[in-house]
Order: sequence, then C-alpha cells, then structure tokens
Amino acid sequence: MIDVIIDKLTPCLVEISSGKILQTTFTIASQSEIASIEDGWLFDWADKSLAKTNIYKLTVAGNNIIQGLVAAEVLRGAVYVHLIESAPHNRGTGKQYEGVGGHLFAIAIKLSIVNGLRGYIFFEAKNNELADHYAETIGATRVPSRIHEHRMEVLEEVAVNVIEKYTLEGDLYAKR
Repeated sequence: MIDVIIDKLTPCLVEISSGKILQTTFTIASQSEIASIEDGWLFDWADKSLAKTNIYKLTVAGNNIIQGLVAAEVLRGAVYVHLIESAPHNRGTGKQYEGVGGHLFAIAIKLSIVNGLRGYIFFEAKNNELADHYAETIGATRVPSRIHEHRMEVLEEVAVNVIEKYTLEGDLYAKR
C-alpha cells in the first residue's frame, strides 16, 4: 500500500532549511543497505513479499544517505508499485528535503518506459484521502477493483507529464 505525501513536484530535491536545489541519483538498493535501514521507517523493506521487486534508493548526488525507497515489479503490461516511502527525516514538519515522493513515483514510471510499457504504473493507495491526493498531484486515476478499494493507475499520457518534471540520473538495473 502506498502511503507517501507528494509535497512538491520538483526536478531536483529542495533542501528545506536553505532552499538549495540538489541533484539526485537512484539505483537498486543492495541487500545490505536494506538490512541496515534504521528505526523510523514505516515499512519492513526486507519483507519476503518484496523478493520479486527491485527496490530503488533515491539519494542526493554525491551522498549515500537514502532519501526514499520505492519497490516496483515489472509485470505483463505494467509496473506494479508495491511500496513507496520517504525516509523518516523527509516526513512531517521537520523534514530535510522536499520533492522525495514525486521522485519515487517518477522512478517507477521510468522503469515502465524503459521496459516498453509507456509509463503505465499501478498501485494501491492506503486510504481515500491519499487516493484523492495522488489524483490531484500526479494525475493518477482510480481503477474499479475487487482486490483493493483504492487501486490506482497512472496512464501513459499522464506518465509523460510526470516524468518530464524530473532530472532522473541513475541506473535501473545496476546493483551496488
């Protein structure tokens, strides 16, 4: 279930304290990085249910501190986003950076594009309020589903609009 607030769609991360714009990078998080995640994260990123996914970490360029994680799986015809989470230091009123949530969705969309799926992704929002938030911020639409009442999708034409807002430097397949 997806439970991340998209505070701002920015091409780079914005440091809240200074307003400074910082370049980002992403890559697949290693098993040791996932195992060493500290307290404060809402999800268990080492859970066996994520074994088939690629877990991508978002970092500030030149720094290895994880700013957010996204677990995504390439399926037949779409990318399914299992989880997205901003790091604990990027949530709430005292957060360090703005723009993390949108970047994580953009990584999933890029994964879809690279795999010939034209940006199509789907996911389950945690609740109705978040579903409304994703509709408003990234243009996601609700999908009638018996599997989950808040299933959402980002269609190809909307995905292009989202991905154009980001400077995404990284490798979708390189493990570190």
